Amino acid sequence: MEEINQEFLFTKEELTLLYDASVSIYAMCDLDEMLKSILRKIKTVFRIEGASIALHDADRKEFYFIHTVEKKKNSDYMRMQRMRFPDHLGVAGWVLRENRPVVIQDASRDDRFFKGIDLQENFVTKSMICFPLRTRKGLIGVIYALNKLEGEFTARETRLLEILSGTIAISIENARLYGELKDHAGSLERENLRLKSQVQDSFNLQGIIGSSPAIRRVFALMDKVINTTTSVLIQGETGTGKELVARAIHYNSCLKEKPFVAENCGALSENLLESELFGHVKGAFTGAFTDRKGLFELAHGGTIFLDEIGEMPVAMQVKLLRVLQEGQIRRVGGSRYIRIDVRLIVSTNRDLEEEVRKGNFREDLFYRVCVFPITLPPLRKRREDIPLLAAHFLKKLTRKQKKPSARLTPRALNLLIQYNWPGNVRELQNEIERALTLVGKDREIRKKFLSEKINASLSPKISIPATDCTIKEVTQRIEQRMIVEAMEKTGGNRSKASRILGLTRQGLLNKITRYQIEL
Repeated sequence: MEEINQEFLFTKEELTLLYDASVSIYAMCDLDEMLKSILRKIKTVFRIEGASIALHDADRKEFYFIHTVEKKKNSDYMRMQRMRFPDHLGVAGWVLRENRPVVIQDASRDDRFFKGIDLQENFVTKSMICFPLRTRKGLIGVIYALNKLEGEFTARETRLLEILSGTIAISIENARLYGELKDHAGSLERENLRLKSQVQDSFNLQGIIGSSPAIRRVFALMDKVINTTTSVLIQGETGTGKELVARAIHYNSCLKEKPFVAENCGALSENLLESELFGHVKGAFTGAFTDRKGLFELAHGGTIFLDEIGEMPVAMQVKLLRVLQEGQIRRVGGSRYIRIDVRLIVSTNRDLEEEVRKGNFREDLFYRVCVFPITLPPLRKRREDIPLLAAHFLKKLTRKQKKPSARLTPRALNLLIQYNWPGNVRELQNEIERALTLVGKDREIRKKFLSEKINASLSPKISIPATDCTIKEVTQRIEQRMIVEAMEKTGGNRSKASRILGLTRQGLLNKITRYQIEL
């Protein structure tokens, strides 16, 4: 029997390392942590001071580090993560040209070693193995094993790193392809949304439903600011239509042919939000396989809408303030500043002045964004708009669901008017959609099709809510309520209802038309 070469029999520890590297091929979503784990194990198994991976950027003719595991402070580690060097320098440059690995037992005596990297890292390289990371597309980078703690690198360690390099290269390439597919899909989706959002007729002022004094005051403020490029702060409770107002301002302004780009500041972590707003360069972090524009660049010449700005982390507020002051952004991981020209519209459901007092929102940023404030009234303070809104949503949803037109009975409408709507217009739309689903083939939405919380709001008496309305407006509101209740009591019989109300039949019909009461 042929004798087995003991030098190339792997230990249990080495086999575990090989297994972990193999698993990384399928770990595209967690590749970052997987690579860190593999490099830490390489450091332990090889008994070395450090291990690194540097990828090759062929377009810029540079290498850049994506991971290092060394005895360094975190600040040094982060600095090395951003470090780049020309691809013709050092051992990596030699490996790229020769397309083969190298083992250097004494770096101080090897001309291929580039001391500039050590100077940038504050790290002394004494010995190393450097293997190319190859895929079918060619060399994508190199992996280093640095500074053997005792003795010299062995042939078995060289063979082990050779096997690992192939597996790691495939893992990185898989993640790169996965990332490119995600970026491409995301780019198509963003472009599709941008094109859809440019259908301007959907966001004219008539698209905001209402005729109450409260909403008319909002229209008056919008008219003042539309033909300017002034920054706007839209305040209001959740569901009052802040983004709808922002879009209406943009699509009725001189910027209507330019992009409108929106982002919810509370939906992303600080790091993701920075990348989303300002973009990133290739190699800025694991998974950043291509340069990517941020939303400020995409909105150049148009409007950027930052929803829920009150949720933005304080550290991110500092970066946003700098962008607004200087009119330029710098992509994450980049060094070049890019000029941007955008109109800023922000919104919040918080009291930003109170947030400033609590230290949750920067005072200087507050004065930057609060140039022209518009406060949207909650639905409970413009109840007279509920019949109009309900009719609008019914028409919109029946068309969407391809159902025959439906109507609210007077009693059902009366319930909607009395309810307080903590979720505002959005909650009303959801309630109408729910009722329309329950009604089936029936074309009348009656009390029984409304949710329990709506039915519980029924009050037997006409109440006059405390508002800032005039006597005339309160009188009109009472008239509407009395007409609805009379029609409900008589089952929709106009003649009987007019007698109850002390009106002529024609007088009742005139008021029904005037108040746009749907029966």
